[in-house]
Amino acid sequence: MTAPWQGRAGWPLWEVFVRARRGLSHTHVGSLHAPDAELALRNARDLYTRRQEGVSIWVVPAQAITASSPDEKDAFFEPAADKVYRHPTFYPVPDGAAHL
Repeated sequence: MTAPWQGRAGWPLWEVFVRARRGLSHTHVGSLHAPDAELALRNARDLYTRRQEGVSIWVVPAQAITASSPDEKDAFFEPAADKVYRHPTFYPVPDGAAHL
């Protein structure tokens, strides 16, 4: 029996992220199965940037991603709420600083 992240041929699952021409960050666009990173990158290019809308592609093995659980979001993100220095209202804005 193959592992859940592997396809019928035993190829691992890769998550694909693309940076659009006008974008500043990569966005998750989908997944695909491939035997290695090079073929995953080529397949991602052919599958997710057919209209030449991307300028950069990342492929990441799905088993290498560790994610927080949406069910535990309150407990996971709660510690950040008690750090008032992270909020921009904590700092005085100097005169003449128009674009902060």
